[in-house]
Amino acid sequence: MAKTKPGKKDLDSYTIKGTNKLVKPEDCVLMRPSDSDKPPYVARVEKLEADHRNNVKVRVRWYYRPEESIGGRRQFHGAKELFLSDHFDVQSAHTIEGKCIVHSFKNYTKLENVGAEDYFCRFEYKASTGGFTPDRVAVYCKCEMPYNPDDLMVQCEGCKDWFHPSCMGMTIEEAKKLEHFLCSDCSSDDDAKRSLNSFPVSPSVEVKVRRTQSGFAHVLLL
Repeated sequence: MAKTKPGKKDLDSYTIKGTNKLVKPEDCVLMRPSDSDKPPYVARVEKLEADHRNNVKVRVRWYYRPEESIGGRRQFHGAKELFLSDHFDVQSAHTIEGKCIVHSFKNYTKLENVGAEDYFCRFEYKASTGGFTPDRVAVYCKCEMPYNPDDLMVQCEGCKDWFHPSCMGMTIEEAKKLEHFLCSDCSSDDDAKRSLNSFPVSPSVEVKVRRTQSGFAHVLLL
């Protein structure tokens, strides 16, 4: 543990003001923004420290939302996606509004229900350069975009690639009714869309299907 400055002491935990929720190092928290019109900031607690007057400071590592990054929000970014940045800061613990959970991408796709406190992270972000780690991920569909867990995708039973219904000229409602699908490269125009008995939706390196609260199958990225 790093040395504490004279007159200061490290804390094992902090109780969020007005609640009985305990915050500890490595927890993820929601922090009050200076602009009340903005959503709360998300950060990972690195250290808690109190001075001789018992004023508590928290050292945090910020998560960035896609729209806060240099490249901005893109089509494949999920609504609850965050980037773990290399931006560290020290804030008053009084600015902590609540706790949240930042899941790995794999664990997020396994959630049966996504709550308000659930987020996910699949990239680390270098704030000064806009660089990402990893700097490349698998892409799908004709549009060659990474997987967005919020979007429905359909799998071609010929080439096994995954496609957005809109990229294949279908509505989401039409895609949900399909039981069998061949992309345009694997079929003629006459049989590009057909109905049979089984139909997986959403991409995976290894195919594993689960049911979501919306009632149709999603395949997990493993």
